[in-house]
Amino acid sequence: MPKDTSIRSVLIIGSGPIIIGQACEFDYSGSQAALSLKEEGITVSIINSNPATIMTDKVIADHVYLRPLTVDSIEVILQEHIDSADLPRIDAVLPTMGGQTALNLCKEAEERGVWEKYGVKVVGVDVDAIEKTENRESFRQLMVDIGVGVAQSKIANSFLEGKEAAQEIGYPLVIRPSYTLGGSGGGFVHRKEEFDAALKRGLEASPTHEVLVEKAVLGWKEYELELLRDSNDNVIIICSIENFDPMGIHTGDSITVAPAMTLSDRCYQEMRNQAIKMMRAIGNFAGGCNVQFSVNPVDDEIIAIEINPRVSRSSALASKATGYPIAKIAAKLAIGYNLDEIENQITKTTSAYFEPTLDYVIVKVPRWNFDKFKGANKELGLQMKSVGEVMAIGRTFIEALQKACQSLEINRAGLGADGRQVRNIEEIMDGLEHASWNRLFLIKDAMAMGVPLESIRKVTKIDKWFLNQIQELVALETELKRYSLNNIPRDFFYTLKQKGFSDVQISWLLGNVTEDEVYARRKELGIRRVYKMVDTCAAEFPAQTPYYYSTFEEENESVPTDRKKVIVLGSGPNRIGQGIEFDYSCVHGLLAAKESGFEAIMVNCNPETVSTDFNMADKLYFEPVFWEHVREIIELEKPVGVIVQLGGQTALKMAEKLTQNGIKIIGTSFEDMDIAEDRGRFSDLLKDLDIPYPKYGVAENAEEAILVANEVGYPVLVRPSYVLGGQGMSIVINDEDLEKAVVKLLGDLPGNRVLIDHFLDRAEEAESDSISDGDEVHIVGMMEHIEPAGIHSGDSFAVLPTFSLSETVTKAMEEYSIKIAKALNVRGLLNIQFAIKDEKVYVIEANPRASRTVPFIAKAYDVPYINIAAKIMLGVAKLKDFTIERKLQGYAIKEPVFSYEKFPEVTKELGPEMKSTGEAIRFIKDLEDPYFRKLYKDKSMYLSK
Repeated sequence: MPKDTSIRSVLIIGSGPIIIGQACEFDYSGSQAALSLKEEGITVSIINSNPATIMTDKVIADHVYLRPLTVDSIEVILQEHIDSADLPRIDAVLPTMGGQTALNLCKEAEERGVWEKYGVKVVGVDVDAIEKTENRESFRQLMVDIGVGVAQSKIANSFLEGKEAAQEIGYPLVIRPSYTLGGSGGGFVHRKEEFDAALKRGLEASPTHEVLVEKAVLGWKEYELELLRDSNDNVIIICSIENFDPMGIHTGDSITVAPAMTLSDRCYQEMRNQAIKMMRAIGNFAGGCNVQFSVNPVDDEIIAIEINPRVSRSSALASKATGYPIAKIAAKLAIGYNLDEIENQITKTTSAYFEPTLDYVIVKVPRWNFDKFKGANKELGLQMKSVGEVMAIGRTFIEALQKACQSLEINRAGLGADGRQVRNIEEIMDGLEHASWNRLFLIKDAMAMGVPLESIRKVTKIDKWFLNQIQELVALETELKRYSLNNIPRDFFYTLKQKGFSDVQISWLLGNVTEDEVYARRKELGIRRVYKMVDTCAAEFPAQTPYYYSTFEEENESVPTDRKKVIVLGSGPNRIGQGIEFDYSCVHGLLAAKESGFEAIMVNCNPETVSTDFNMADKLYFEPVFWEHVREIIELEKPVGVIVQLGGQTALKMAEKLTQNGIKIIGTSFEDMDIAEDRGRFSDLLKDLDIPYPKYGVAENAEEAILVANEVGYPVLVRPSYVLGGQGMSIVINDEDLEKAVVKLLGDLPGNRVLIDHFLDRAEEAESDSISDGDEVHIVGMMEHIEPAGIHSGDSFAVLPTFSLSETVTKAMEEYSIKIAKALNVRGLLNIQFAIKDEKVYVIEANPRASRTVPFIAKAYDVPYINIAAKIMLGVAKLKDFTIERKLQGYAIKEPVFSYEKFPEVTKELGPEMKSTGEAIRFIKDLEDPYFRKLYKDKSMYLSK
């Protein structure tokens, strides 16, 4: 059936600010869906309150509404589209791209009669399907009716019912609240004594105060299938995903592998049949669906865990894993197309009615930020705790696993063999039993210390096949230690590289040789990385989409063109302090490079983002942003330069190595960026410019720190140099606390120096973003923080433009911004943080790169600032070439969003280390707005050290 021609204008509901359990994979899906519908000539409107994402940018949709995600906001938009002659009436709403937030909002609007009132059709899902899948009892009953196995369970809406259910089923139990995301409020109960507290938490977390009390199938294997169905009832399975971790750990916190590695063909066929039966049973809709199963490792018994009638966290992963753009196709199915009527986006010659075939292995490893939540329970369970993830592609599981470890941004050179291993056997065994962020590394450490594989399997319940793969790495390391660099046999060296060992790991294992020497030796031996194409069909049809991963084989499929090229280095996994706003900047960098006539090449490893969409860059390398990988891509492609300014700290860390190797950095030079990062040199610069800054000193140990602190005067701000998101920063008020803080910092970041600044107590904080082309400096925006200095800028409510600072102060901020931009020879972006006390403006720090706030300001003022900055960095334009008109009426407030509900044991204290996971934007007409007045009243409440 061709598309429904009655649908001319569609509203897509976004997922709002990034929170743990609902991250930027939904922005990726929403962006894909919007572009897909626009291809069909449909007018696309988006409602989403998140300013940091590319989804809320004009390059994605025709109309963007940065409004709170409420039914009232939706009504206002629908009415506007009826009242305005310039806006088309909205015909349909697509709620399946915005995670649980969008589904819940769609359901609420349905219950209030909004869709009916405005004649809006819900597409992509049946509203009834949301109810069937989210209401735990309805789901359980439906599975029983269609003959799909489920764990024994009972529904409870009260303490009494919950206790009766527990008594009947027996322990261990799992509590699953209805209508929550990321496992919120859920958990395991092993003993009767723990039940009451767990039940209370579950009942409170569910918006309908309903929980399912279920038999826990701990230790069973867990699988996911990603499905698509059209209105003709054709169903295809896009991808099978296997969890490395057994049942008991939320799938968002599990290491996952695609395709499934340890699944028998018989079991897979049965799972497939059940998934299709489940999807057909929940309603007659066309779109995407995610189904989770659990399998008993003893007898292959299959039970269904849940079904999500929407694109899921895993569908972004599955899209990147297979090259099959699930959200893009799901959007076309939602407006009536059938699968065989849609073009295969990769081959361009076959239809979308096919199931991808993988001739490589995908490994996803989550990224956690427990360091930001002091006192948090770090054990992994039913409630998701990770803040981001990386994906790696290799020819084998073990190659992909090592590449994933290199991608994580936790200073690991692969899976171990880098001097960071744990040697305390009690700590290792405890970490195997109580899974946390480092269990993967501890498994390897246990094997290296001789713990038998069977003992590890019994404690972790991880399948033996995976453990055998890791054991092989230990054997290879033992073998390598017999050689020196010059006598490693070529075949053995080649095997090490095929198993994912980085040059850093090999140099560490050999001892007394550097990474560069290992690199030079393997080049002598002719062992080079080659690049393979992700083509969705195992090379059965030629692919038109340049999407590559590296491995060690003979044939290289990535043929460089002779065009002038630019490489944009991405921001790696999402984490606190470095979120989706840097991906927004990278996407604009790619678009600006393409518009300026360059071939734009992306290097990144984050499956959740738009920058790693295979049609965003001219060429995508889905690779770790890790020196060895970046270096070899540069050698192959020979770009005119590399952009590091847009990818946050991940990309910036490469600047020194790139400069040492004679590779041009586009925009501000490494030398000038380094002045800003090096506190001593930066303060000398401020002194020369006659710009005030807080008194400070540098220390290399606790004794020096105490001397410095007494000289600059307490309270002091303690921090390491070269970090992002305020990592390791604290405010200290006496010698004793200072000693503890410095010892901890130097323990966590050995070889680093500690900076000690006088903390300006009760000062106001503000910041400026600007663009410099070397001649002129344009102030992008100046924001005033509602909270006082001492709370990290990423955790502060900030107002654009400034609302209480005097003209003298704002003039000084502007003057200092221009002076610093010129002194640092900035080409592109610059962010400066100020503290204001007694009308005197102090400069706290300057960052010559894309900041967390530029996307926010770009949305608030409706000016494409990153695009402008990128063209200036590329040297193709000057500021005078752009007409910049700001369109903000009133004020825009940046609202930080925290995910404390995932860590109920952590108090909401705010300090110099960033803790928020996302942000929203809110527009107000004036300062009499009650929302603003309340914020201003509470401004100092959470300030802590």
